[in-house]
Amino acid sequence: MPPRSMTTAVARDRLAEAVNRVAFGKERITITRRGKALAAVVPIEDLAALEALEDARDAAEIRARLEEWRESGEAAVSLEEVARRHGVALSGK
Repeated sequence: MPPRSMTTAVARDRLAEAVNRVAFGKERITITRRGKALAAVVPIEDLAALEALEDARDAAEIRARLEEWRESGEAAVSLEEVARRHGVALSGK
């Protein structure tokens, strides 16, 4: 089912209805202003799925960067050394 949309003005006046449609009807509602999509109200399950996808993508990126570093043979550098090189003070130090 394609997402339905409502303007910010309508969303302001009918927020409870929109939340019910999303939470119980599993609809996705796009909030628009001047014809442009600004935000979306989605079921909490959709948000959880999106966050899980982002976490998986981030983990894959970290694994790839770690493998590149291992293959490069470069020495590890401590956080303190990185901070010193960039003139950044570490809190709690």
